[in-house]
Amino acid sequence: MLARLLPATLIFLSLGAHAAPPPTVTLHGKTFSTEFAADDASREHGLMDRTELKADHSMLFFFQDDEPRAFWMKNTLIPLDILYFDGARKLVSMQLNAQPCKADPCAIYPSDGAARYVLELPAGTAGKLGLKLGEPLTITGDPGTVH
Repeated sequence: MLARLLPATLIFLSLGAHAAPPPTVTLHGKTFSTEFAADDASREHGLMDRTELKADHSMLFFFQDDEPRAFWMKNTLIPLDILYFDGARKLVSMQLNAQPCKADPCAIYPSDGAARYVLELPAGTAGKLGLKLGEPLTITGDPGTVH
């Protein structure tokens, strides 16, 4: 009986060893663990109701096309830097230190130009990194499988 279970156990263990690494983004030489928001529901909820966002963590929003984007902070409890990237993953716009909002009317934080990706980081991160427009964003992970 043990001899029959051993091959199945080895296959299971080898599959676990090849699990995809957790998603990350790298910006200006700094890597952040990230959560992907790649569908309507996850993009709509974003970082709402969170009481903290660790300094090395982020949320990356994926869209199907490059268009002007606008984010708001309704029910978002932590200040954020909102960074907009085009289809080539180049930084095209920044909204820094976007403030929490618990009730309407909430401020809207638009992009200056078209964006396909939007990265949210803890407020102050962009300044600490010295980000400038044109910075490239590297994304590791598959947004089709992680939301």
